[in-house]
This record gives sequence, structure tokens and C-alpha cells, in this order.
Amino acid sequence: MNSDIAEGKWKQMTGAIKEKWGKLTDDDLEQVEGSIDRFCGKMQERYGMSREEAEKSL
Repeated sequence: MNSDIAEGKWKQMTGAIKEKWGKLTDDDLEQVEGSIDRFCGKMQERYGMSREEAEKSL
């Protein structure tokens, strides 16, 4: 998968992400830019989750 496809899929997913995890802002999602590690870090920060909880939830 090339980066254009991955970027497009990430943009499609952001709506679903905001529905499920409403505490994550547009700025948060821009900062993580599709990185699972950074996304889990934001979930930990916003929801007070452990790393394992964030990964499992994702």
C-alpha cells in the first residue's frame, strides 16, 4: 500500500474515531497522523488508560 492510499484511509477513519473516542480533538488526530504508537499515546493522555488498555481498545 502506498502512502497516498494509507493517508486516504486514515482520513476516512477519523470520523469513526471521533465518534468512538469523543475526547480526541481534530488537533490530536492531526498530531498522530495515522501512527498507532502516537494514537495510543493520545488515548492514554486523554482517557488515563494504560498502554495495554489503549492498544486493546484500538
